[in-house]
Amino acid sequence: MSAWRFSRYFLGSAPSITEARRFVTTLLHGWPVIDEAELIVSELATNAIRHTNSGRFGGRFLVSVQAHPNQLWLGVLDEGSPSSPKVFRPCPEGEGGRGLLLVTSLSTNWGVWGDDHGRTVWAMLSTAPHTAARR
Repeated sequence: MSAWRFSRYFLGSAPSITEARRFVTTLLHGWPVIDEAELIVSELATNAIRHTNSGRFGGRFLVSVQAHPNQLWLGVLDEGSPSSPKVFRPCPEGEGGRGLLLVTSLSTNWGVWGDDHGRTVWAMLSTAPHTAARR
């Protein structure tokens, strides 16, 4: 398989999370990691509109999907915030705080780059046949 990349901007609003999920599932139709990719992008897009300037009026975020042999890279670029994304253990009674914990558990690797003017939160998924067979 040859490498490819697609990116798309979305408005920084809750309905755009559904659009971002649809964007990813359309690109990855038939891939063994489609469910994981959809969930990861949903969590990262949700974080972008809840915790960064992307969620302000007129804000937006960028979803990028890059396919490489045996791996898939997913990234969400936001418009920045004073604090950097962190994984933490949520309170059992709370509804929030599980997003990056979920991304950590689904991906082979993840990270953040950027600053308070804009950050990309990314995750890698293995698409190797042996990984798909384990699931």
